[in-house]
Amino acid sequence: MSDILKKPGISLLLLGATGAVGSRVLAAALADPRIWHVVAPTRRPVPEQAGLEAPLVDFTALPRNAPWWQVDAVICALGTTIRTAGSQAAFAAIDRDLPITVAQLARAGGATRFALNSSLGASAKGNFYLRTKAAAEAGIRALDYPIYTIVRPSLIDTERAEPRAGERIGLAIARTLRPLIPRRYRAVSAESIARALIEGVLRDQPGERIVESEEIPVL
Repeated sequence: MSDILKKPGISLLLLGATGAVGSRVLAAALADPRIWHVVAPTRRPVPEQAGLEAPLVDFTALPRNAPWWQVDAVICALGTTIRTAGSQAAFAAIDRDLPITVAQLARAGGATRFALNSSLGASAKGNFYLRTKAAAEAGIRALDYPIYTIVRPSLIDTERAEPRAGERIGLAIARTLRPLIPRRYRAVSAESIARALIEGVLRDQPGERIVESEEIPVL
């Protein structure tokens, strides 16, 4: 993308553009004048829109020399469950290995900003899910992005195209008891998470920033 320096704002690579959070990131990014171009690699076609490049890719065999790796910033909004993935290994491949691989390729292409949608409680001492999230954070951190933001939301308050039974029950409880739940553990809207991710790559202060769930602005 040789025109990057001639354009106002930044170019953005978005991973997970068809998901609950990623679709909100895509809509907000395309409407944001600070972002002039969005690359959103996907497994299935998405509607054409001005400012959007959506190459169809096989995420198990990413094209390492594609010109669209040459972006300013990356937002990773990937997220699945062990049940959906089919195994712990498959889950780790999606939620840990793929974000790190994309971060490596974009960093080699010149990206200097990264925002990762992680999870409340991500820790090397947590359960398998939380350890995997922490490993993704650490793997991307090791790539030395000058500006790196980690957003750690609690339960995501959204209606999914493919409902998750456990999440649906949790959301029903979270919505009913919301006033009684400490803000750190309240469900967070997908729109609010998307906005936190976008602001994460648009900030100019260098270094890492971790946005815990209670710090995510409510939209």
